[in-house]
Amino acid sequence: MTLEVCVDSFEGAKLAGRFKADRVELCSGISVGGLTPSIGLIAKCSEVIEVHAMLRNREGDFVYPPREIKIMLDDIDFLAKAGASGIVFGCLTDQNEIDVEANALLIKEAKGHGLETTFHRAFDFCDHPKEALEKLISLGFNRLLTSGQKPKAIDGIDLIQNLVTWADGRIEIMAGSGVNASNAAKLANTEVSALHFTSHETAETKDSFGMGSKTISDPNKIASITRLFQ
Repeated sequence: MTLEVCVDSFEGAKLAGRFKADRVELCSGISVGGLTPSIGLIAKCSEVIEVHAMLRNREGDFVYPPREIKIMLDDIDFLAKAGASGIVFGCLTDQNEIDVEANALLIKEAKGHGLETTFHRAFDFCDHPKEALEKLISLGFNRLLTSGQKPKAIDGIDLIQNLVTWADGRIEIMAGSGVNASNAAKLANTEVSALHFTSHETAETKDSFGMGSKTISDPNKIASITRLFQ
């Protein structure tokens, strides 16, 4: 079982490496679903563990006009040069379908840099999951991150199981959202390729200026999950 830890700091990356996770999904803005992290943070984290960087230049929906796709294409070059081994992204149409053209452009650029590609939980907004899965396979994504179209993966476990069956080894299925030590084994029994979980908790802050909440990496959470598979 491949274990991927979602982190937003060098401390989180170090803890993931310490507890023998396989890689990290590195983001900024975890509270809004993850945004593209800084180049310096990627470079530092890649010294201690394999980094797959979020490619998402803004919060909100996953419908990107050409000008934003151009930004993302430029970002791929920077992410690769900083030391990322993969990128995580997802483009939808305004009908909640896979945007084949936009995703194809980003995959082509990523493959030109030798990067793996993960389609993130934008998939969980798609109205026709089997059809969407087939499009991702045709596009050449390495893996799909999904919660089974529920807020928590354990509640979407039936669809996750179906996705594993439908994929039939043609794309990796990675379950994520709400994964913890009490449900990780049950999710693993679906024969997903990987589990994805966050490493942090939100610190108490007194902020009247709207600067956001600080997160703190939780070594106990990482250790409690990784030890299940060692």
